[in-house]
Amino acid sequence: MKPIVSIATTTLGEAIRRRVLLVILLAGLLLLSILPGMSVLSTRGQTSNLISTMFFVIQGTSVLISIVLTVYMIPNEIERRTIYTILCKPVSRWQFLLGKYFGAVLSVGLMMGLMTLVSLALFYIQLRPSPSALVELVQGPLMFFVQMCLLTAVTIFFSTFASPLVNFFLSTGIYLMGTTLSTLYDSFTKNPETHPVVKSAANVITMILPNFSLYNVSNPLVHSEVKVQNTLTYYVNAAGYGIIYVAALLIAGMLIFDKREV
Repeated sequence: MKPIVSIATTTLGEAIRRRVLLVILLAGLLLLSILPGMSVLSTRGQTSNLISTMFFVIQGTSVLISIVLTVYMIPNEIERRTIYTILCKPVSRWQFLLGKYFGAVLSVGLMMGLMTLVSLALFYIQLRPSPSALVELVQGPLMFFVQMCLLTAVTIFFSTFASPLVNFFLSTGIYLMGTTLSTLYDSFTKNPETHPVVKSAANVITMILPNFSLYNVSNPLVHSEVKVQNTLTYYVNAAGYGIIYVAALLIAGMLIFDKREV
């Protein structure tokens, strides 16, 4: 456990010092800070517009931070040969990979937490909502964090065998497919004219690819007419799905990384 914690904290320190990540974070914070002023222009649904735009900025910035941070994580250690210094100590490769993953998750979580705090402060200053509304608002970023844990696992899995550029496009493509998957699947299955082969293929793809759309809970928060029947059950199921998928990706990544020559 100690090597994993040590590698995770070192990874967190490195992430905080990376200028490109700080620039992305500052851009996200700048966008969040000007949103209240822009929402004044809207005379209808000001609250809904403000929340949905805040969620969009937090989620988009987090996706970019997660992918940019993770694609270079393993390749940089190999290129700079620092991995030899680590692995010559009593540190297993699976411990190294787990430490890197948890370090990346901590870094993304820290930056998402900062953006969420800024959003809450600006939301409160702009609209003076009730404490329950603020608590409800936090649900969105919390689910986005689980989504980012899943995306980071996808990216670190690809980093065990793919170059950073290939990994970037693979992870981005998987994320985009995962966010639109359920909508496409519903349109295929509900359309009576869809060929059974296409339906079967859509079903297989849906089962294999991670369903990132599970964590887009902004609709019930933004549109009051959208109701989740049992909120706690929904969140527990979504978190459980993410944990199982992350575990599967990390185990697969460890098996590949263990066989790889570095």
